[in-house]
Amino acid sequence: MFTGLVEEVGRVTALEAKEGAGDARIGLCAGTVTGGTRVGDSILVNGACLTVDEIEGDALVFYTMPETLRRTALGGLQRGSAVNLERAMAAGGRLGGHIVQGHVDGVGEVLDVRPEDDAEIWTFSAPETVLRYAVEKGSVCVDGISLTIVSVEEDRFTVSILPHTRSNTNLGELGVGDHVNLEADVVGKYVERLMEPWTAKTERTVNQLERRTEDAV
Repeated sequence: MFTGLVEEVGRVTALEAKEGAGDARIGLCAGTVTGGTRVGDSILVNGACLTVDEIEGDALVFYTMPETLRRTALGGLQRGSAVNLERAMAAGGRLGGHIVQGHVDGVGEVLDVRPEDDAEIWTFSAPETVLRYAVEKGSVCVDGISLTIVSVEEDRFTVSILPHTRSNTNLGELGVGDHVNLEADVVGKYVERLMEPWTAKTERTVNQLERRTEDAV
């Protein structure tokens, strides 16, 4: 489990994709997150939970399976790309952001960036798999960053970015047209799942009432 509070920005140093295969290996240069990290540990890389495959000094190597590349924007990384990194939360640590699993729900696109005093308003497109759980003042994870939603529209949402967030994440190097990994707040997913039996029961009751009304007419 993660918090969405980025510990550092790393750099992609190597990309190895097997010809004809759907998987790849990603090498990253990092500093902070290598501390205490062992092979097999989980690291949040631009919002995607990846397992450390190799460690050599300040270099981390991750294996990305085909499913990961299909469902995230990691396939668009290049050598030199900036990536947000966070180690899994330690037991007893502060949950300063929100509960982040590193299970990407969809890929969004930066649609607009506009200044608002010292802050910035960023607009992202998002698929229905993310927007269905998006609420004003709720939480969303963008490339591994825990952010608060300002507004939600039919196919997009906006967030307000502080100068500190821009300076300490990869947002400083992103712009309109770039793609990001999105993860919806897991709490909404569980609420929806728990409500499914009640929703189905309500739909059946409504259908029965409609049929009775039609028969009476």
